[in-house]
Amino acid sequence: MTPRLSLSELFPDIHPEWILAEDGDLIVVDKPAGLSTHAPEAERIDDMVTRLRAFLRDRGDAEAYLGIHQRLDRDTSGVLLFTRRREANAAIARQFEGRTVQKTYVAAVFGFGDRPPRGTLRHRLVPAPGGAMRALAETGGAREDRAARREDRAAGREDRTAKREDRAAGREDRAASGVLAITRYRLLERRGDRALLELQPETGRTHQLRVQLAAIGLPIAGDPLYGGPEAPRLLLHAAELRLDHPVTGAAVSFRSQVPAAFEAWLAAAPADPYAGGVAAVERAMREAAERRYGIARAGDTTALRLVHGAGDGLPSVSVDLYGEHLVVSLFGAGEGEPGAPPRDLVLDAAHRLGAKGVYLKARPKHASVIVDARREEFAPRHASRGEDAPEEFTVLEHGLPFKVRLGDGLSTGIFLDQRENRRRVRELARGARVLNLFAYTGAFTVAAVAGGARESVTVDVSRGVVAWARDNLAAIGADPAAHVVVEADVFPWLKAAAQSGRRFDLVVLDPPSFATTKKSRFSAASDFGALAALAFRVLAPGGRLLACTNHRGIARARFRRHLHEAAREAGCDVVQMKDLPDPVDFPSEPGAESHLKSVLASVGAPSANAGKAAPSAKAGKAAPSANAGKAAPSAKAGKAAPSANAGKAAPSAKAGKAAPFARAEKAAPSAKTGKPVPFARAAKATAARGARRGPAAPARTTRRGAR
Repeated sequence: MTPRLSLSELFPDIHPEWILAEDGDLIVVDKPAGLSTHAPEAERIDDMVTRLRAFLRDRGDAEAYLGIHQRLDRDTSGVLLFTRRREANAAIARQFEGRTVQKTYVAAVFGFGDRPPRGTLRHRLVPAPGGAMRALAETGGAREDRAARREDRAAGREDRTAKREDRAAGREDRAASGVLAITRYRLLERRGDRALLELQPETGRTHQLRVQLAAIGLPIAGDPLYGGPEAPRLLLHAAELRLDHPVTGAAVSFRSQVPAAFEAWLAAAPADPYAGGVAAVERAMREAAERRYGIARAGDTTALRLVHGAGDGLPSVSVDLYGEHLVVSLFGAGEGEPGAPPRDLVLDAAHRLGAKGVYLKARPKHASVIVDARREEFAPRHASRGEDAPEEFTVLEHGLPFKVRLGDGLSTGIFLDQRENRRRVRELARGARVLNLFAYTGAFTVAAVAGGARESVTVDVSRGVVAWARDNLAAIGADPAAHVVVEADVFPWLKAAAQSGRRFDLVVLDPPSFATTKKSRFSAASDFGALAALAFRVLAPGGRLLACTNHRGIARARFRRHLHEAAREAGCDVVQMKDLPDPVDFPSEPGAESHLKSVLASVGAPSANAGKAAPSAKAGKAAPSANAGKAAPSAKAGKAAPSANAGKAAPSAKAGKAAPFARAEKAAPSAKTGKPVPFARAAKATAARGARRGPAAPARTTRRGAR
């Protein structure tokens, strides 16, 4: 059963309140922050132009014509105008190109100090690295504040001068000194070091307002590109647009109310997002859902994160959508304790979004010590609001089916934060031998098989999730002979695989932050480096390792350092190490690093040390080289197991001989005798695995290892 994803209310093309004005010639909208004006990629559906056209077509306008004359940065909100008829283009274009359109913005800045309350900024803008711009004071110009005062006293003369300069803009724009940018500012309100400014640009340059304010020491709040202080969003808003109507010639003005986030930042008071009650929390959830429009409306994904904690303005809360049901996770303090989100309020708000039912997962601060993740106090079996979902049902992710269980403990069967990494694995897997470690229900393997992997091995220690992984692979018709699922502890399995000469073209390493089996304990903070070294040893020349951790105590720089050290220990030459971004539905808390660190490491030919014997994990003695070229013993008889790919073998890095790709997975060869010995079977990992196997802990919690 694959429930539909309800779109009618949560994900409309255009919210009616966004339309500020409309007639036969113009349509003016109030663009929210985070929505691009026009996406450069044809396949994108989440920009304002594409959505507005869809809205107009749905309303009965078959042509849905929109003339684009104005753009706003993705993170800038406010007034955005389009023409509705081609005949209106010429008059509007003349006004924008002649700069007779009056644009008014509001920006929040820090450290205004004793600057004059009014002034004019004049710079020349040149490109800078990373897609930014750099503002240069005009050669021979006076200091900005003194120039601003003089210009304000001679406003009429300045306006005439600016127009003459603008008429020569084409010549100036080609000058090596950059393009001219002129902006007038006026202080609207100031509280301590925080201030709201009204801005009127007289030129229209890329990032003009942002870079000019940064150049005088007033970067806009929420603008990390130009060094702005932390804020929930970029605090720049297009508040008003004045121009002449293209047909009547009458002066018209379109205004948008400055969002509440500006006043909240100006007040500098720690706002309680839950103090406004159910209606306020529901509104925040709907605003967060709006930012997921592109995922939800793509048509091939029915499971995603609607709310990601402080990144969406609701700290210690996450809300995940699975078809027609929601899963609410509450992180950190227990119910009623200081800092804990009010449980009933959050559940009520989530239910008002229109879901059939809402499940609850209570994730305490130290979830890694939970003994039984299926206890009712942590994960009630039945929906806390509305109807129960089927005990097991199927969701889609980029068109691939995955079984989920919403009432079966803290975990549901799929990690939603790995959606884009699974897409990357699918793109990289064609013809590859793939190894998926700590595989849980095998979602990465499903993606690899769908991408054309010729062979795969899926390894996890839990018998229950191994069976679940087999079901997921069976659902897409994977050949069990070529795509083997193994119940085993990853560490001994990797050691045996390396010693027997196993090699893979793509290895996925996504361990829990903490895990305990009957025979071992794992902590990403202390053990990830050793684990990564083992993973590199089974990587074929030219192969790739996708390594991930959601341990909040491991910073991205430290994580990369672990991987570099592990590659050196394994004798691998890393030719590229690329940080991978998170999905858009997992935004970080402002000023904080993402909870999930994902790195794709590509290796070249073996280094000079690659053929040296690796020390035995048991006795410190030299173990045979992983590249010795020997065939991997069959788990059944100790004989070489032929590759599933018609006997094609991976070349030995040391001797150039073919090393057959072993496929028998029931037992691992003993490193000492070469005879098959059963893998350690931990029938049940403790709920520390459950701590990792839940949704990612939103920002502002100190809980580690939760997903």
